[in-house]
Order: sequence, then C-alpha cells, then structure tokens
Amino acid sequence: MPVILGLLAPLEWVLTRVLRLCRTLALLALGIMVCVVLYSIPMRYLLNDAPAWANQLTLFFMIWMTGLMAPVAYRQGGFVAIDMLERALPGRLSTLLVLALTLASLVVLAAALPHATAHVQSGCLFRSATLWLPFTLELAIPLPGEAALTLCSGDGWAFGFEAGWTKMPNALTYIALKIGLVLLILVNVEMVLRHLATLLGGADRLAPLPVTDAPVAE
Repeated sequence: MPVILGLLAPLEWVLTRVLRLCRTLALLALGIMVCVVLYSIPMRYLLNDAPAWANQLTLFFMIWMTGLMAPVAYRQGGFVAIDMLERALPGRLSTLLVLALTLASLVVLAAALPHATAHVQSGCLFRSATLWLPFTLELAIPLPGEAALTLCSGDGWAFGFEAGWTKMPNALTYIALKIGLVLLILVNVEMVLRHLATLLGGADRLAPLPVTDAPVAE
C-alpha cells in the first residue's frame, strides 16, 4: 500500500495541473473556432468570398481541442460507459472488474502509441495549403520507448527556431492526438493505481479527484 500511494501522489499532482492547463487551452481553442466560424458564415453567404483558410484553421483547433480534452473527460468519467454489471456486482468484485477493464484499456492505448508516432511523422511530408507560420521549428527530444517528442526531426536531441514565413506542416495538427494519447495513458495508470489501492483497503486514503463544471456521463 505505501508503494502504491507513493507512486500515486506525484502522478495525481502532475496530472491535476497539466489537465487544468489542457482544459484552459481547449476552451481557448473552442473560442477561436467559434470566432472563425462566425466570421466565415457572412463572408461565404453574404459576400460570396469564403476565406480558404477558415476550414483548415477550424479543423486545426478542433483536433487540438479533442486531444486536450479527451484525458480530462476520461479522468472525470465523462466517456459513455455501460456499467450495469459493475453496479450489480458487490464491492470487491466490482472493483476487480473495473481494474481488469482499465488494464485492457491501457494495453490498447499503449499499442496505439507507435501508430500515433508514425502518423505525426507522416505529417512532416505534407504542409497545409492555406495556413502559414512566421517561423520554422525543429524539435527532437528522445524519451524512452515510443514517447519521444520528435517533430519533423531526426533521431537524437535537436532544437531549432528560424524566423520567416513558411507553410505549416501537418504534423503540428497531428501531434495533438499523440499528446492526448500520452495523457490518456498517464490517466489510465493513475486509475489502475487507485483501483489497486481500493482493493487493498486504502480507499479512505485516496484524495478525491478534482472536478470541473463539465458534464459527465451517467
């Protein structure tokens, strides 16, 4: 029990702060999407001059909003779930079932990580037709396994920043999904540790997860 709680405490501390930032950035992305759509509607239907960049910019922020909010929703029980069997089982059996399902989810998420990495790297081959950046960024931060933070760079450490307008690589859009996947894995590990602590009789020593005013699945 002390080992589980010792691992859980710093993970919960980090996730609480990181996901709070993710939620703020996701709300900002949603606000920008709304502004772009409200701008593009009259331009399209009243002036017959729809901006070519509006759709791609909206898609960019929608994907980032998804990647940032998915781990937040997962941590707070916001995903749709069929939990009739879980509720019907007695306490320990219910916890064992949820633990098994959480471990299965962890396996699936871990298996998806290399595919997410490959998808991000494929985005380096193509650039947006309408979105531009005022800089060129080269980034490579090697991490264990498939979690390396690499964006259109080779192996090893690399960081480069050069001013000048250039078309945005599609990898900047796709990397939002990889970030969301990594955060989902961390939240999943947190859930596993919490379920293990509950099975070992330490439920009363678990701190309640922070909640927001976001709706959750019933």
